[in-house]
Formats: sequence, structure tokens, C-alpha cells
Amino acid sequence: MLGSFNITFDYFSITLLLGGFTALLSGFVVFIHNRKKAENIAWLLSNLTSAIWSFGYFAMINARTHDFAMWSNWILHMASIYVPVFYFLSVAFITNTFHLYRKQILASAFVGFIFLFFVPTTWYVTDVIPKAHFNFVCDAGPLYIYYTIYFFAVVLYALLLVFRKLKSETDSIQIQRYKYIILFTIFGFAGGGSVFFLTFNIPILPYPLILFALYPAVSGYAIFRYQLFDVKVIATELLVFVIWISFLVRIITSNSINDRLINITLLLFMIVAGIFLIRSVIKEIKLREHIQKLATDLERANQDLANANNRLKELDQLKSEFLSLATHQIRGPLTAIKGYASLLLEGDYGKIPVKARNAVQVMFNSTQNLVVIVNEFLDISRIEQGRMKYDMVDFDMNTLVTDIVTELKPMIDKAQLSADIIVDKHNPCEVHADMGKIKQVVGNLIDNSIKYTPQGGITVSVLKENKKVRIQIKDTGIGIAQDDVSKLFAKFSRAKDAFRTNVIGTGLGLYVAKQMIEAQGGKVWVESEGLGKGSTFYIELPEKSV
Repeated sequence: MLGSFNITFDYFSITLLLGGFTALLSGFVVFIHNRKKAENIAWLLSNLTSAIWSFGYFAMINARTHDFAMWSNWILHMASIYVPVFYFLSVAFITNTFHLYRKQILASAFVGFIFLFFVPTTWYVTDVIPKAHFNFVCDAGPLYIYYTIYFFAVVLYALLLVFRKLKSETDSIQIQRYKYIILFTIFGFAGGGSVFFLTFNIPILPYPLILFALYPAVSGYAIFRYQLFDVKVIATELLVFVIWISFLVRIITSNSINDRLINITLLLFMIVAGIFLIRSVIKEIKLREHIQKLATDLERANQDLANANNRLKELDQLKSEFLSLATHQIRGPLTAIKGYASLLLEGDYGKIPVKARNAVQVMFNSTQNLVVIVNEFLDISRIEQGRMKYDMVDFDMNTLVTDIVTELKPMIDKAQLSADIIVDKHNPCEVHADMGKIKQVVGNLIDNSIKYTPQGGITVSVLKENKKVRIQIKDTGIGIAQDDVSKLFAKFSRAKDAFRTNVIGTGLGLYVAKQMIEAQGGKVWVESEGLGKGSTFYIELPEKSV
């Protein structure tokens, strides 16, 4: 076989051999790493056909006999016909568009199959003859121009696919991948395509062949840098294989036994070191992938939580809307029941028996409690839906608090409690707030003190300090445990022992009070030295600005 060659290791022969070997190395390393992945198989076929073309062209230009040159011509063209097809296939898999371009790929493969029948005929290549300083170069037949058009049309169509993906892509890594695909396409097909000039008897030597030899290096860098085939250890394997091949070449070309033994020893050492290096890289990559998977799972879990949170917000909104509708519907009948019970008690419908009067009184009191609860739910629904309105006016807090205590005096007397008001009538404590809402909050806090104070009394005071107006409601009631103080203003929250004194409480009054006061720029809080030691509620609002 070697007698069929007249090898001249000039620029063209070296670049063809280099391009063939690097194409084989790139293709097989990618394929061996993952034999089941479609894009890896397509990449192998693309590089394998390129390598066969490269070795075939090398054999043809260095052939001694016409017959061997002709056989080489047939082999290189049978491979080159499918170079653009497998390149198109690789691009389709890499860009995840195979399902979109499957018909076009099959069509190009079918056209290539037709050309295969004409390769051994003079319709394709009339002959192989000496050209320039090459021993043999093919001479184009009548169909060769159509093959040339087919070759570059398929390549340009695949390249256009990459440009489309590049234009629509937003991910920076993907953009770099597509740029490198374009770059090694230009390298490979501009370099390999330069041999067409001599085929059509255009006296331009294929100096760009070096680009064909470099394209596997460019694609290899893309594999390593931007994970073109999602293969993490290919770069390491390529490096190790190149080192092994280099030492093998040194062994073959050694001039002495000592030199050969040294190179064999170094090769054995590099084989062991290379295996350990590849394994360590694989281990590191697996660890990194595991961490990345955990991060992805965490991100997915966070997204699920965010979706669940949004769903909860939607449900909460529906709950608030339902609550608002239901309480509105309930309040009307309750108002009617309370009104008629009041009329019965007042004798508007005539005198009623004592037993009936007691029953009506219970009905009236129960209805009154339900009205309070319904109003609290209405307030909550308005607050949560952002529909609570505040009518801000200027008023004297001393006067308002005095009026509230006066209105509640019958309840205080009924509970047999004392009531003290500490205000400075000569020094008004003016605020800019919603007087109705403040009256509601202060009244609720005093009402709570009455309910939770079995004996003793209540002291309500108003004072002005540091441009703040503070209302203080102090009682001698059951007090609050320290564990309950911090959560007392939460929704549906009550002190542990509160039910023993007041069964009806819902734990909504203080929550509503806090929302209303804070919405007006103030704050509300409670202090207690503990159970059985009473409590002090505070409301603080900004003093009216001058």
C-alpha cells in the first residue's frame, strides 16, 4: 500500500493529515463519552465523513498510480457528499430544532444519495489528472457543478438556522455557543471548500486548508468553554489523548533504544496519570452537577412556594370578599332583631310578662354581642381589601375621651367598678385623625377593661409629650401573662385565661384597633406586670401640627 504513495510532506499534505486526525479525535471523544445522545452521534458522523474526505484527498494528491488516485477520489467524494448532511443534522440537534427541520434534512440526504450513484462515473468526475504541483487532482464532470451547489446550499441553510436561533436567543451562554458554531462552520467549510477551485481548473491553490485543520480545535474549545454538547470532561480527555499520541509518535521515531525506553516509560506514566486525571475531573463534575441539581431543586421549591403563596393570597382575597358579603347580609337581620327587642323592652308594644321580658333581654344582649362581632368582621374585610376609609379632622382628645367614659359610665357602674378620668381641660390635646375610628378604638379598649376587671377600677388619662398625644387606659383586672403580651394584637389572638372572664370574645377587637391606629400614623400597645396585676393599654397619635 505504501508503494502506491509518493508522499511529499508539504503544507497541503500536513494540513490534510492534521485536519483528518483532529476530526477523528474530536468526533470519537465526544461519541465515546455519551454513545446514546443524538447530537453526539451526529457530531461523530460529521467528523468521520470530514476525516475520510481529508485522508482521501491526501491519498489522491500523493498517489503514484492513476488507479489508486481514482479510488481515492471515489472514497473522498462519497464521504464529502454527506459532510453537509451530517453537519445539518448536528446543528439541528445542538439547537434543539430537529423536529422543525427533519424534512429538510431527509431531503438533503436523499439528494446526496442520488449523487452517490454518479460518483464512479464520468458524469461526476471525468478523470484525475496532475494539476499545479499535485500528483493527481479530480477534474469536474457535467454534474459536479450541481454537487457543488448542493454542498454549499445545505451548509448555508444550516448556518441560517443557527443565525435565526442566535437572533432570538436571550441566554448569554447559548449565544456564545451559537457564535462558536458559526465560527467553526466558516473555518471548516471555507478551508475544505477551497479545493473546489482546482477541480474546476481555476488556478487557485487551496491555501485556506489550514482553516479546515483548525476547525476541530475551535469546536473543541467551544465544547470545553460553553458545553456545546453538554459534555464536561471532553476537554480533559482530548488533552490526555493528545499527550498519549505525542509520546507514541516519539517512541516510533526514536533513534536509539535508550531514547525509546525513556519514551515508553514516560508514556506508561502519562497513561496512569491521565486516567487518574480524567477520573478526578469526572468526580469533580459529578459533585458540581449534584450541587447544581440541589440548587435547581431549591429554586423549583421556591417557585412552588411562591405559586402556593400567590394561591393563598387569592384564597384570602376570596375569603375577605365572602366575609364582607356575609357580614353585610347578617347585619341587616341582627339590626332588626335588636331594634324590635329594644321596642319590646321599652313597652312600645305594651306591657310584657316578667318571664318574657327576661327572655327578650337575653335576646337583646345576645344580639348586641353579635352586632359587635359582625362589625369587627366587617372592619377586618375592609382593612384587608384596602377599602377602609378615614375621615381625618382636627379634634381635642381630652373632650373625646371624657365623652366616651361618660357614655360607658352605666356599664362601669353595673360592673361595680370605679372610673377616673385624668385630663387637663385647660390644655387641649389636639390631633388630626378620624374621630369616629378613635372613638371606636378607645371605647373597645375601655369595654375590654370593664369585661376583664372583676373588681377595682379603671383609670383613663390623656397627656401630651414630645409632640405626641397619649391615651392611657389602666385597670386592676386579671392582667396578662408575659408570653401573651407580644401576640395579643394578632388576629384571633386572646390571652390564655381570657375565656374564663369573657366567653364571647373573638380575638379580633385588638387586631382591628392596631390596624386603625397604625393607619393614622399612631401606635397601640399593652403593658402588664403579669397575671392578677392588671393591664395598661396605650394609644399614641401625632399631635396636630400647627
